[in-house]
Amino acid sequence: MNKWDDRYLSAKQSGSACSLLEQNLHLLPQQGKALDLACGLGGNALLLQAQGLEVEAWDSSAAALQKLSEFTVDKPITTRCIDLEAETPPLQQFDVIVIAHYLYRPLSHWIISSLAPGGLLFYQTYHDQKLTEQGPSSPQFLLKPGELLSLFNGLQLVLYREEGACGNLNLGERNLAMMVAQKPPM
Repeated sequence: MNKWDDRYLSAKQSGSACSLLEQNLHLLPQQGKALDLACGLGGNALLLQAQGLEVEAWDSSAAALQKLSEFTVDKPITTRCIDLEAETPPLQQFDVIVIAHYLYRPLSHWIISSLAPGGLLFYQTYHDQKLTEQGPSSPQFLLKPGELLSLFNGLQLVLYREEGACGNLNLGERNLAMMVAQKPPM
């Protein structure tokens, strides 16, 4: 059992979808295959499924995936228990990939390769300019300013947000870098 299993074993409800996905549902394709990568309790997977997409959810926590299967109401979500930092994920093609609150830089090339032509990447995670203690503290898991753009520079930018410490610090998404990017169509 890993540390994440301990965290998810007592969950009584699914996770929440990330704000980037919630606020940009209008960008999703009408149909297609989606991946919630490092899904935790699957809030993004459930929202993607509600939008009519065929969804897979991958995580290193078997407990999280078991809980997700309990929260799935309509049709099952395909799950895969995989340690993304210890094994190479299988190369598949997805029309949408969503990653929230997870950063493992060596996966960026795999992510780009796994997007179908015209596919969308929704990526939201913490940066090192964050203003609260929320999220990880290790620099290994925090983006540098603009780093998300450079990790996925082969994709076409649709939306980018990284606010940092300017303006009214009581408003906005101060701790997060957010990006929607598209793989160029063939």
